[in-house]
Amino acid sequence: MRTVRRVLGAVRWYARELTGEAGYDRYCERHRRHHPHAPVPTRREYEVLRTLRREGRPESRCC
Repeated sequence: MRTVRRVLGAVRWYARELTGEAGYDRYCERHRRHHPHAPVPTRREYEVLRTLRREGRPESRCC
């Protein structure tokens, strides 16, 4: 039973890393730590900010 839980935990971790869900969680933790009184952006707001940041640095992409 313990092995099954470990395997399922690893699969869950991997899926969250692939989908970007873990990145949003890390962003929220960092945001709360550095801006404790500011509201945490929603997932949609986070994605917009991330896209704007990525498009603002086109040299980091290949195309």
